[in-house]
Amino acid sequence: MKLLIVSGLSGSGKSIALDTLEDCGYYCIDNLPVTLLEDFICHVMQVDKKTYAKTAIGIDARNQSESLVNFSEGLDLIRSKGIDCEIIFMQAEEATLLKRYSETRRRHPLTDLNIPLVEALKIEREMLTPIARHASVVIDTSRTHYHQLRELIRDQIGERDVRHISLQFQSFGYKHGVPLDADFVFDARSLPNPYWIPELRGLTGKDQPVIDFLNEQSMVAELFKDITGFLERWIPQFEAEGRSYLTVAIGCTGGQHRSVYLVDSLARQFKSPLLNVIVRHRELH
Repeated sequence: MKLLIVSGLSGSGKSIALDTLEDCGYYCIDNLPVTLLEDFICHVMQVDKKTYAKTAIGIDARNQSESLVNFSEGLDLIRSKGIDCEIIFMQAEEATLLKRYSETRRRHPLTDLNIPLVEALKIEREMLTPIARHASVVIDTSRTHYHQLRELIRDQIGERDVRHISLQFQSFGYKHGVPLDADFVFDARSLPNPYWIPELRGLTGKDQPVIDFLNEQSMVAELFKDITGFLERWIPQFEAEGRSYLTVAIGCTGGQHRSVYLVDSLARQFKSPLLNVIVRHRELH
């Protein structure tokens, strides 16, 4: 039996994640109180194993803080019953969350006359720490729109098969910030930059003229070889520790040329029946 616990900050996209998982065949429950988790496992999931073979439960700050403090004990109980349980934690930058709330005019569950939105976000982060520290995968949605998030959830979780690990390669631009959900970050800004060649400036790392230019650069080949060697050495170690997800981020200045080229090259290199390889170019729209 498979149980996914979806948690995270209000406004980070938890509802979208649960809707997507439901489309992928999961039985989804939003806002289950942590105090009822044990009863649900014992008296519902294990009684009707067919219906609840794949279940996703949303747990967030609408729970009482006292029950969240004891989350670790509940997680140990779930796993002691032989249930394969993974935790997805979703987050976003404070400025992004403030903007989303201002646009939707929704009320944050922790705000009241004495607690403004900014303070509520800080309290929420602290309340959810017991869940976040157990997360199998962390997803930052600061620069992810609705359709991108649905695709990301499907690729990483909803339709993952028996392959050993989901390996996501993500390109980004340093001038827009480092991804918060990356396990490894490699810096490609020291490589020759196609941006300074007028005829390549308006293109991306997916265009053949840029690919040809970077293919000719020995430094690019050396960095690619170093990253490949590092991942080939350490991916098996992460699998041995039971990790299901690994995100490798490659950054350059604007996230248009060098990082895109390297991410696509790495994805081709690691494509395998035993790996669920995912490609995401954050700055390409």
